[in-house]
Amino acid sequence: MNDILPDQSPVWQYLESTVKNVLSAYAYSEVRMPIVEQTSLFKRSIGEVTDIVEKEMYTFEDRNGESLTLRPEGTASCVRAAEEHGLLFNQMQRFWYQGPMFRYERPQKGRYRQFHQIGVETFGMPNADIDAEVILLSARLWKELGLLDSVTLQLNSLGSNEARAEYKEALVVFLSAHKDQLDEDSLRRLDSNPLRILDSKAPQTQALLNDAPVLSDYLDAESREHFQELTSILDAAGIAYEVNPRLVRGLDYYCKTVFEWVTDKLGAQGTVCAGGRYDGLVKQLGGRPTPAVGFAMGVERLILLLETLELIPEKVRLPFDLYVAAEEKGLQSQVVLLADRLRDQCPSLRVRVHCGGLKNIKQKAQQSGAPIVLLVKESDNQQLCGTIWHQEEPVFDLTESQMLETIIKCHSA
Repeated sequence: MNDILPDQSPVWQYLESTVKNVLSAYAYSEVRMPIVEQTSLFKRSIGEVTDIVEKEMYTFEDRNGESLTLRPEGTASCVRAAEEHGLLFNQMQRFWYQGPMFRYERPQKGRYRQFHQIGVETFGMPNADIDAEVILLSARLWKELGLLDSVTLQLNSLGSNEARAEYKEALVVFLSAHKDQLDEDSLRRLDSNPLRILDSKAPQTQALLNDAPVLSDYLDAESREHFQELTSILDAAGIAYEVNPRLVRGLDYYCKTVFEWVTDKLGAQGTVCAGGRYDGLVKQLGGRPTPAVGFAMGVERLILLLETLELIPEKVRLPFDLYVAAEEKGLQSQVVLLADRLRDQCPSLRVRVHCGGLKNIKQKAQQSGAPIVLLVKESDNQQLCGTIWHQEEPVFDLTESQMLETIIKCHSA
């Protein structure tokens, strides 16, 4: 678990504001859930034999002996909140959320035990058009961030629960006949969660899977039609994708469409955004049957990708736009008020006023890193006047109105 320091937070704010603008363009509404939930929520939704529940959850008992868990993911919490407040039955909803999640796992580059996700969840829409919308939404975000050429969309269909159960049975029969070629994790999953073996990173297991039954051969007609409609919309929108028959996702509640945006720009291929359809989860958690589809993206991983590709705009890292300081004693209170008038005139301007002594004030102002510097003094007729530095040679002895006008012009440029 790590701190996000002042020199890092502007990058987080840049990413978060870009995401919010895209979500606003698609008319999604924000929901904020508590960080702590009842443990049973995650056991029922994620699945008791998943790595998350078995190994990674931060679970504890409160003073009443009730088992609570720091949320390891957001979908189950969002479903719980929407169902609890009567937002699902016979309704169509588009939600998004952001915040910290918690998993006890081996920390690695771009992954922490307290990590942050931005998630999207939609409810009440059974057709492939909403699947396409959430993928188009994510593609628009990559375009806004300059990442579209650095990520690849992978798609698959898991089919209905019945089709998946039939495939799972065939897969277990095949793998059981080749146990000697399975890695340790895959052997453990063979009885508990065999579909996760398709996601194994062990080369020997991957080689074995080349001859294994393929999920697409077991898909029901409805799921095939659903997937074909989705790919048709993506084709018409010009969104490139790869069909990955081994893409299964790590949570038990997915069905039909699953997808991941992956990148190879961080070394080994990594996932930056993933999701899919989970039509059975609301009923599984006690609600009425409700179709649903969503995704989540890891904020740390995305920021690491943006920094690796040097896609953070230079202005984002600047802590402020204007540094204002008094050049003479006795003017500090007037400078503070002048800075507030500047903020009134130009609300987007980030102004830092120098507070403290005036020793080496010119040097301190120029070393502040601000693109615009204003040094204020008193003119012969006891009016405020100032000198502005911005890229070129300084402009001396400006009146207050000229200072305001010049700063706003420089900021707009």
